[in-house]
Amino acid sequence: MSSRRKFIQQSAMAGAGMLFSKMAWSAQSYNRIIGANDRIRVGAVGFSDRHKFSLMPSFLHHYKELNFDLVAVSDIWSKRREEGAAAWKEKMGHDVVACRNNEEMYSKKLVDAVFVGTADFQHALHCIEAVKAGCDAYVEKPFAETMDDNRAALKVVKASDRIIQIGSQRRSGANYHLANDYIRSGSFGAITMVELSWNVNQPGRWRRPALLSQLKEEDTDWKRFLLNRPSVEFDVRKYLEFRLFWPYSSGIPGQWMSHQIDTVHWFTGLPHPRSVVANGGIYMWKDGRKNWDTMTAVFDYGPLNDTSKGFQVMFTSRMHNGEENPAEIYYSNGGELNLNSNKISPKGGLTKNFADAMGMQPFLLPETALANKEKVISSANTGGDVLTSNHVRNWMECVRSRKQPNAPVEAGYNHSIATIMTNAAAITGEKVTFDEDVQEVLAGGKVFKPF
Repeated sequence: MSSRRKFIQQSAMAGAGMLFSKMAWSAQSYNRIIGANDRIRVGAVGFSDRHKFSLMPSFLHHYKELNFDLVAVSDIWSKRREEGAAAWKEKMGHDVVACRNNEEMYSKKLVDAVFVGTADFQHALHCIEAVKAGCDAYVEKPFAETMDDNRAALKVVKASDRIIQIGSQRRSGANYHLANDYIRSGSFGAITMVELSWNVNQPGRWRRPALLSQLKEEDTDWKRFLLNRPSVEFDVRKYLEFRLFWPYSSGIPGQWMSHQIDTVHWFTGLPHPRSVVANGGIYMWKDGRKNWDTMTAVFDYGPLNDTSKGFQVMFTSRMHNGEENPAEIYYSNGGELNLNSNKISPKGGLTKNFADAMGMQPFLLPETALANKEKVISSANTGGDVLTSNHVRNWMECVRSRKQPNAPVEAGYNHSIATIMTNAAAITGEKVTFDEDVQEVLAGGKVFKPF
């Protein structure tokens, strides 16, 4: 293709401290407007398990119809880079370029859009790199694990015209859209409580024992892996089992809670909690991890300017004795909306006899089934599940239409505030709030310093 996408001028990024290369591409080289018949060239930033087992099959569901192509894989570990290029070559029927890092992929002007599926703490930083290279991006959650990274990524994306889809795939589920419509219509009544839980029973979840012996420092780029995290000696567990170790991941908040807390923001229009407290610990897996294996977080949500209104959210999670059936239940005075059963019911609502005794009006929600029963897949490898497939397709369609996708960058920014607040509460033991004016997380009234 003779033309290129419009290049977005690199904007300053205060406080990011990132390992960016000095990319000096001309505006003319990216002066590309996608036509209806142009093939969109996609690259994979990180050939992770999430990419291989979920994003890849989801992309394959839709690429022919929407005229997309996967042309490049960027991964700093030689093993995954080679495996990724070979796997995609088999699927696409043509050679796929294996790039040592993102700089190489972007400097070769190979791609128009990318999947970002790297370590948790890298997502926001790799999103910035993609946008500065003029690319649209599908960015896995959690979007950011510090407010510095969160603010920097939001600023760069908002200064561009790039299409960013955050990997919060519930936003592409028909049942979740029905729930959102119902709550926002007012028929549900004021939310009084939300119960969220995510329990698993997989001893190997987030552990990679079979891979640990296969990774040697000379086969990767440890400095590039660390990006803006403190410089430390090479540690194969922090590289491959990053979800267990702060500051490379918050663990449970970033991995699981970020999905569920995002629905709270979506259904209510509230950007973040007013406060959060957390308790937990490492009760089961004494394997050297630093992030909790069991936790409870309690949030106060409501209008930021009116503390007389609001509701509580309780999130619980344990990495043992679980049923692989994450729960999301919304309560009002009229009953509940249960996203496990996909039913609205009057269970727990205000009956006439109790209402009459208090001089109140009874309120009982009608028994209603949400028409679509798409089940959330909570296993480690979801395959091309319906929600993820829908979400990837929505992004691909928006890359063409230039419309905002179901989970725009603001969704990632807001769920990151909630997860960072939760992590701050876990690390400090303090009640955590958010300063709206300076967009900072406060623990015990002081700006939270993550490391």
